[in-house]
Amino acid sequence: MAVSAATLERLSLDEMISKSTAIVRGTVTGVRTTFTGRDIYTHYQISVEERFKGEAQKAVEITVYGGNYGNYHQANPGSPVLNQGDRYVFFLWTGNNGVTWITGMTQGLFQLSGSEAAELTATRAATRELMLDPGTARPVKDSAVSLKLSELRKRIAAGVAQGSAK
Repeated sequence: MAVSAATLERLSLDEMISKSTAIVRGTVTGVRTTFTGRDIYTHYQISVEERFKGEAQKAVEITVYGGNYGNYHQANPGSPVLNQGDRYVFFLWTGNNGVTWITGMTQGLFQLSGSEAAELTATRAATRELMLDPGTARPVKDSAVSLKLSELRKRIAAGVAQGSAK
């Protein structure tokens, strides 16, 4: 019997802003999977509606561990499953190999709800995976985050400005 688990480093919002190479608001427009070696990867195409950090792009592809490929299924704890048409704020980082991932796995994914006319709300559920405090390496509990998109924009702008001032 195989058992899989993930251990995540708890990241604050400021740390995610700092560690991300791009932060965008977008909609999932496509999904495809690949089988590489013994691993399945799911690739999501994102139509970018707003850029908070990083280079301006109209679309971005992000990669997540796990998924379905033919008759094979591979689940990776901590890896989100996205649905076509869902709207998110994505905290992303791109490695030297050009592959783009979600920063901190589910920590870097804020689902958007509400309407543009009212005010969108960005929400991130608490992760159920083992999470460690980076300073002490002790297990910590994650908590959900919910804030208005306008407040998230301000926090990201302040973090980006602070990072560029260093």
